[in-house]
Amino acid sequence: MTDGFVSAKKLPDFGLWKRLEEKRRPLSFDLEVTARCNNDCRHCYINLPAGDREAKAHELTADEIFRIADEAIELGALWCLLTGGEPLVREDFAEIYLGLRRRGLLVSVFTNACLVTPELVDLFRRYPPRDIEVTVYGATRKTYERVSCRSGSFAAFNRGLELLVGAGLKVRLKAMALRSNVHELETIGAFCRERTKDYYRFDPFLHLRFDGDAARNEEIRSERLSPEEIVAIEKGDPARFEALRENCDLLIFDGPDEPGTDHLFRCGAGLGSFVVGHDGTFRLCSSLWQPGTTVGLREMSLAEAWLTIPSVRDLRSSHRPYVERCRQCPIVNLCLWCPAHAALETGALDAWVEYFCAVAHARQEQLDEKPMHHLQEPQRSCPVNTYDVKR
Repeated sequence: MTDGFVSAKKLPDFGLWKRLEEKRRPLSFDLEVTARCNNDCRHCYINLPAGDREAKAHELTADEIFRIADEAIELGALWCLLTGGEPLVREDFAEIYLGLRRRGLLVSVFTNACLVTPELVDLFRRYPPRDIEVTVYGATRKTYERVSCRSGSFAAFNRGLELLVGAGLKVRLKAMALRSNVHELETIGAFCRERTKDYYRFDPFLHLRFDGDAARNEEIRSERLSPEEIVAIEKGDPARFEALRENCDLLIFDGPDEPGTDHLFRCGAGLGSFVVGHDGTFRLCSSLWQPGTTVGLREMSLAEAWLTIPSVRDLRSSHRPYVERCRQCPIVNLCLWCPAHAALETGALDAWVEYFCAVAHARQEQLDEKPMHHLQEPQRSCPVNTYDVKR
């Protein structure tokens, strides 16, 4: 065969994606195979104890996961993310991973790396994941374990990470910017860049708990940085700050309606992906848990669940603060606001959130010498929510 018959193209450049833009197909999906975790991180919005028997009893079985995966593939899915909690706490993780890979899916794994073993690395070398994303809570034992709330977790994390990196696997590193580790964020960045040439990213946005635990939510709020601190660390990362300037309007989809109308969902949730919780709960995105927006895949097929999405995406609100404030805001792309996040903060999909608004204005003031204000003529601005980190 001559070179004239062979061509190479990066996956994101395939013309296939343009042909699918107008069709609502689930090309990817997230599987939260467990809500349990070996750590007890101060900021985590989902974790339950690793030995929680009730949580374990509600988890999808491997066979249930394979049934959902088969249905997803039938609908057109190509990618799958295995996450949690910490997916490696599942005793049958290797079985689940191998079953998904053998079905032809491109599989990614989110992990804290503390439970990585040589046997698991051998599995990954034989059947490589699309990528492995590891969260770094600190670059020193003191900081890491202040966040993880588990003695010995820093040593376990380092052992697991070295096994993954040493095997030549595609490892991506990420961090959460917290009150407990912000003093070490620059060191964390250096730690990560020394170990991967792919990329390193950080996220300053902390979700509140999906289960609404009041005490844990107060702990999460105590770990949040102020809007001024968020802007300062973002500006300290030149690549990230330039992304705010250049990658405009990647998340906000006006569709047929203009700013000022009453549609709640303007993001891509449920257009090309979905999320399955550890108990089989089907959601449009990882953050959307509001009653009336989810269904159970133990009660219906994935195809039936997928058909429910348009009705959720068509939800509207006439709530005045939403319509006259958030819906018309000219800097909404700089904001942390979305219906899912608003519901976690307030219990309502259409509520204004003061903290989100303050972050957006702090970011805008750094990006533009002339500050904008609510209800101005809408203009294009740069999204920042692309830095979503799970744990």
